[in-house]
Amino acid sequence: MGASILITLREGLEIALVLAVMIAYLVKTGRGGSLRPVWAGTAAAAAVCIAAGVAFHLAVGEFVGRTEQFIEGTLAFAAAAVLTWMIFWMRANSRNLGGELRGRIDTALGQSAWALGLVAFVAVAREGFETVLFLLGAETGTSSGGQVILGGIIGLAIAAVIGVAFYRGSERVDLKRFFHVTGLLLILFAAGLFAKGVHEFREFLGIDASLIATPLWTITSGPFAEGWLHDFLKGLFGWSPDPERIRVVAYLAYLVPILWLYFLPPGSPSEKDPEEQKSEPTAKLPA
Repeated sequence: MGASILITLREGLEIALVLAVMIAYLVKTGRGGSLRPVWAGTAAAAAVCIAAGVAFHLAVGEFVGRTEQFIEGTLAFAAAAVLTWMIFWMRANSRNLGGELRGRIDTALGQSAWALGLVAFVAVAREGFETVLFLLGAETGTSSGGQVILGGIIGLAIAAVIGVAFYRGSERVDLKRFFHVTGLLLILFAAGLFAKGVHEFREFLGIDASLIATPLWTITSGPFAEGWLHDFLKGLFGWSPDPERIRVVAYLAYLVPILWLYFLPPGSPSEKDPEEQKSEPTAKLPA
């Protein structure tokens, strides 16, 4: 459940901030009557993403054996790759998203009100499909699809509250720190996904050499072997009470260089230029 809360909280907040920027810009420019297409596009994107998620969930559940190992390994690798790209893309481009989105709004309004709905649809659908992929990856690492769904609902609810606070201009919402911390947690989650992908493909390929497949440690009892703590760590960080050596190596091979890159100081000159920051309106998405 912890992984799905984190995923939907992070992705849901990005959706909420995009909508907040759109709504605030339309209201402040006296075009509040164009909000209906925004909500219509948002609802359509949500419906499409939910349908896609259900379809993928049902399809994956039908596979067993080596096919299941291949599908789950592929999903884990894909989710880890997209998640990593999303974290660093957001970190590098977040300061320009507000202005870019406002430009798209102006262009859409110059065509028709429903073109604005398409802008909302594309923005929400993009985050929504990422969320579906990440949740499918999280589900392959847990034993309960119900926990994934419940965690997703909780994460979206929290994201909605923070999004409303952002729209109302609450100074208590430190979005930059929030995205930094959740980005760090998502890197740990992605490391678990990458390691799981290696595990699934090792089994799929039938590689049983002791140097690779022997467990590095084995825990047979206690909170790290079963129970809520085990399930939480497994779902969020890819924890295993008996991981084979290659799985641990894969986890560290992903985690160490990605963390090093994540903690490198941002190279964008605009982040060091306070005058440029002042010139941007407040509707920004932080890194």
